[in-house]
Amino acid sequence: MYRLFLLTTLLVTVAQSLMAQITKRPRDYGIRFGVLPTGPLNAITDVAGVLVGQTTLKQGQTIRTGVTAILPHAGNLFQQKSPAAIYIGNGFGKLTGYSQIDELGTLETPIILTNTLSVPTAADAVIDYTLSQKGNEQVRSVNTVVGETNDGFLNDIRGRHVTKQHVLDALQQAKNGPVEEGNVGAGTGTVCFGFKGGIGTASRKLPASLGSYTVGALVQTNFGGVLKISGVPVGVELGRYSFKENLDGSCMMIILTDAPLDARNLKRLAKRAFMGLAQTGGIASNGSGDYVIAVSTAYTIPHETASSFDEQKVLRNDNVSPLFMAAIEATEEAIINSLFAAQTLSGDQNHRVEQLPVDKVVELLKKAGQVH
Repeated sequence: MYRLFLLTTLLVTVAQSLMAQITKRPRDYGIRFGVLPTGPLNAITDVAGVLVGQTTLKQGQTIRTGVTAILPHAGNLFQQKSPAAIYIGNGFGKLTGYSQIDELGTLETPIILTNTLSVPTAADAVIDYTLSQKGNEQVRSVNTVVGETNDGFLNDIRGRHVTKQHVLDALQQAKNGPVEEGNVGAGTGTVCFGFKGGIGTASRKLPASLGSYTVGALVQTNFGGVLKISGVPVGVELGRYSFKENLDGSCMMIILTDAPLDARNLKRLAKRAFMGLAQTGGIASNGSGDYVIAVSTAYTIPHETASSFDEQKVLRNDNVSPLFMAAIEATEEAIINSLFAAQTLSGDQNHRVEQLPVDKVVELLKKAGQVH
């Protein structure tokens, strides 16, 4: 009997693994977004040096949450800060670290995404992580950056099950290469447009004539509106959209680029990412915390230096428009990727959220001439 139980467990595990491997992204169906080409992975990690780590918590019938960590580079982020900016599309959220980035234009820790009530725990973990790094022995001030969405429909959010170790695990596991999407990390318990949301990612690679720069997006989708895919009003066709149903929530959007931008133009880039959310039908409702964090990996800013000057060539205003388009397209596609990857999930209080009916969606897009 025990052997039968082990065999059954093994078969279920293998089946789940195979399902994860064969999950198709929109592009696999011939769906396209915009006009710019993607990077090799169509992920935020197409930006060289960027690392992503995730911890997923699915325990019992009530715990459906997790952590996603994004690192602009693998070095000591406090000692070698990255130029950064944050744009607030709608401020009903609990993002930490905003004011110092807005004031100084630099990021000095990894970016952590989790659930609303786990922000303090995640910030505490990032402080531990930063203080423990070699070279930070004298550090007495750390500006942690932790974003969130509220996964309390599927997750026992009041239980605050994310621990500091879960955050540290995500940081320690961070790597380049493919990024898992859907019900993973900080997207484990999220809901988007009334369907199962999650983590999504995408990228754009500019042609050589425009600088060969890469722009990557990663999103944590947990918001409402009237879903559109490639301009097709999918939410209307499926009869599920804001004000017809109670669809509220938030979206965290992380934009990384290897283009040499200063904080001012990174904020402009972040604003365009919000336009990518709008392309999908998001409305930034009253109860939505919609934030974009934009970071450049093209150069770092030393914490301490003997020089009184920072000297760095950055792109002129006239050369940033292609990056704006790249951010819009990558964000739009990342959001839709999160929906295609997410799977039906049951959770706290027996709540259940169905996955996007991909087959129906593809048929709608075919009829509209948006599958190529």
